[in-house]
Amino acid sequence: MSANRRFIVPLVVLALGTGAYFLGDRAGNAQDASHSGHAGHTGGATVTVPAMPGQQVFGAIQEIVKILEADPKTDWSKVDIAALHRHLIDMDEVTMRAKAAVRELPNGAAFTVTGTGRTIEAIKRMVPAHTRELVALGWRAETETLADGVKLTVTAADPAQAAKIKALGFMGLMVQGAHHQPHHLMMAKGSFKHGRSRRD
Repeated sequence: MSANRRFIVPLVVLALGTGAYFLGDRAGNAQDASHSGHAGHTGGATVTVPAMPGQQVFGAIQEIVKILEADPKTDWSKVDIAALHRHLIDMDEVTMRAKAAVRELPNGAAFTVTGTGRTIEAIKRMVPAHTRELVALGWRAETETLADGVKLTVTAADPAQAAKIKALGFMGLMVQGAHHQPHHLMMAKGSFKHGRSRRD
């Protein structure tokens, strides 16, 4: 191989490599732009940013705060995120730690909902307040306060509805209705109090 060819070949390889680099960089930038909401750069490498906050109560509060910040009408002198936090803890206590013993009735079911420690107060705040939602759905719902919780009785005249009550069980009844999310926002705004929610 001549001396000239020894110099020409490396130059061609270098030129091709440089062109491929810039083409790849352009493609990478285009891809990064299309995923700008999901990725960031660290030291030149693309890093995917997690969407989940890692803890459900944390995530619910984060979502509410973003809604309040995006609303120019938010009155920050009335906002009470601490009340919302307490209520979300109550929801966690009832969902994860309360025990519900069921007694089926011909026209529905009776649930003895009990717990220990903070769970007892959470039950007493949440379950009686939720009966209003159950009544609004057309069922008869009433509660009786117990030393360690609440007795909830839900019945219906329609046999099909009575069967639904039995099938749903305690937690199925607690999630009925679409009032939770609006109430959470109202609570954060300071315009709704869920029972004795001021207690820590």
